[in-house]
Amino acid sequence: MYVGTLSFDLLLGDVHSLKEKRALVRPIVAELQRKYPVSVAETGNQDLHRRAEIGLAVVSGDTAHLTDVLDRCERLVAARPEVDLLSVRRRLHTDDD
Repeated sequence: MYVGTLSFDLLLGDVHSLKEKRALVRPIVAELQRKYPVSVAETGNQDLHRRAEIGLAVVSGDTAHLTDVLDRCERLVAARPEVDLLSVRRRLHTDDD
């Protein structure tokens, strides 16, 4: 069994309130959940208006499939015009970890 995780550090555009921030982050989280078999949530920077951290995890028995899903998720977030993807942290975990 393999577990892959991604942590996205996002810079949001012209956002002045937490309500505006949620309006940008929720659709990204929902789209990832709808398109791919992943667990995803906003995991950090909840008190900052212009920054967001989204965490994502996927479980698979095959590393090639796991890598493919993580790559697709990363491309989806990077393609969103309303956010700047500052960094992505990727980890692969096995039963031996």
